[in-house]
Amino acid sequence: MANLGYLQLTRDCYQGCRFCSNPPTGVELGEDAMRGELDRLAELGYDGVILTGGEPSLSPLLIPALEHAKSLGLHSRMITNGQLLAEEAFFRRLVDAGLSHIHVSLHSSRQEVHDFITKYRGAWETLVGCLELVPVLGITCDINTVICSYNAHHLDETVRWICERFPHVRHFVWNNMDPDGNRAEDNPDCIARHHEFQVSLERAMDYLHANGRTFRAERVPLCFMPRYAWASTETRKIVKEEERCIRFLDDKGFVHQKEFLHGKGVACDSCSYDSICAGMFSMARSFDERELSPVFGDVMPVLRAVLRGEPAPELIQRIRARAGRRSTTEQPSVEARGRARLRALGVPASAVRSMDREGQPQTRSSGAEVAG
Repeated sequence: MANLGYLQLTRDCYQGCRFCSNPPTGVELGEDAMRGELDRLAELGYDGVILTGGEPSLSPLLIPALEHAKSLGLHSRMITNGQLLAEEAFFRRLVDAGLSHIHVSLHSSRQEVHDFITKYRGAWETLVGCLELVPVLGITCDINTVICSYNAHHLDETVRWICERFPHVRHFVWNNMDPDGNRAEDNPDCIARHHEFQVSLERAMDYLHANGRTFRAERVPLCFMPRYAWASTETRKIVKEEERCIRFLDDKGFVHQKEFLHGKGVACDSCSYDSICAGMFSMARSFDERELSPVFGDVMPVLRAVLRGEPAPELIQRIRARAGRRSTTEQPSVEARGRARLRALGVPASAVRSMDREGQPQTRSSGAEVAG
């Protein structure tokens, strides 16, 4: 079981993604602090580090971080928008310094949609250039896609396009967007309700599974991906009893995450997957628990799929004991859930904050037609 830590090198970025959950804060990381954070991961017995941002390729600390991680025996990955990595000489410098894998943020196979989401003309074209260099430089690459209203209906189209054009890409990750306390609050039209992406997500998973690719989904309740429950990032952490460390360049600072739970609704109380599901992120705030529905089935096949073998009896007992567990920090209060249930069920999640402020919903912005 590999534990990977996350280290934000910068929050700067020349893209302005409409849902960015880590926009600029003005907080900078010094080189001594960077080295200290990597030392801490090594002391904790972590296997590697994922360098992130903002856009880490903009940070002068990137190459020193890669070199220091390499000296500590940590393998290095990077989450990137791929813009600077379209320059082969720069990309090669990073690989020579220790970069072994990149997670490339691609939000749509449709150029106009990706550029609209990132608010950066030419972002899609340059990212394609980065992907073309990956096999040339002999490293590996994943695709990270943030699920939003503008790509919710063609997630499967995007994975088909990637697999056909870039067959060296073998792994995909979808992150249901974080709608709280970031740019999404200024762009609520980006927030998709879960049922809006459920069909497209399952089609994407079907295609990848049939074609020998691997994939993960984060912040997606298992009732929206029951056939692929083993691919949930949180479920895998719960079953494997893993943890993760994240060093943020904001007020959160260093976070050592050992619990993977969001909000749980009424439906979760009778769900067979309650003990292995993280629940609904931002429940009773941006997302509506009435979208949740119980799954009735045996968790054992999920445990076997995650572990690639038979789970130990002691682990089965610990998993079963998790049934009914609720987060002490993320579970909404009874009062908050009650207020949320008073909202009209058909109101888009993107209008929730507008309703709370003004008492009536607002429709999505005029950019919605970009998703096609």
